[in-house]
Amino acid sequence: MKPSPRPLKTLEAPGFGHHFARVNGIQVHYTLAGHGGEPLLLHGWPFTWFTWARVMPTLAATRTVIAPDLRGFGHSSRPQTGYDLHTLADDAAALLEHLGVRRADVVAHDLGTEVAFMLALRHPGKVRRLVLSEALLAGLPGAESFLAQGKPWWFGFHEVPELAERVLVGNEGAYLDWFYVHHTYGQRGIRLEARDEYVAAFSGVEGLRGGFGPYRAFKGNAALIQEAARARLRVPTLALGGNVVGEALYRQLVPIADDVAGHLIPECGHAIPEERPEELLRHLAHFLG
Repeated sequence: MKPSPRPLKTLEAPGFGHHFARVNGIQVHYTLAGHGGEPLLLHGWPFTWFTWARVMPTLAATRTVIAPDLRGFGHSSRPQTGYDLHTLADDAAALLEHLGVRRADVVAHDLGTEVAFMLALRHPGKVRRLVLSEALLAGLPGAESFLAQGKPWWFGFHEVPELAERVLVGNEGAYLDWFYVHHTYGQRGIRLEARDEYVAAFSGVEGLRGGFGPYRAFKGNAALIQEAARARLRVPTLALGGNVVGEALYRQLVPIADDVAGHLIPECGHAIPEERPEELLRHLAHFLG
């Protein structure tokens, strides 16, 4: 499927621009800003590259920041297939190759965390440091308390092919607002500008289907994570939690990572880059150097 024709957002960041690259068989949209070492920022659902808008200007003052839309999201291609973690990690590796980046610091949120984890194990030479946040690595022990009541309800809803699209078309904003409000600290919600950008990205059958792609690959991806975790995660890793996933991700990483630290961000819900950008930047500055 073709990328969305929506207008491209702009940021006041040094050298900021929108770009497109044909990599791994699809067209990937990515934003680029700044100069210096290259962090790769990987978003989750229901977000796009724009979830990094509040941290990119500061990072771009000393680094070249790369923030793509994942396959199926935002302005990237929306193919029917390729949402397994091997392909998503290969998309990221191919983009780095296209840009001539030998090694990147990879910062990820939500389902971008699984992509970053697989990138570090599948293409270890391309990752210098890893920052993972507010997500679980499906199939790994350590998240039992978080999953005591079962996996989140929307996973099953999103997994069923075509069902969610049929139900949600015309009601995308109302549905997504539940996540943008319910999963923020004190249910204060996210910025209206960001909310509107995401709702536009996930509107219509194709927009919804692209966002649900990783959920429909969930069971297979859990098996891929378990297989990958037989090897050690050797790159220095930082796990950040808000008050949704909390410490669960850190507990999953401890048995399989050589060098992992964990921190909870106070008064923060799930959307760390949206809710607490200053605190996120403080952790990135300390960890990435």
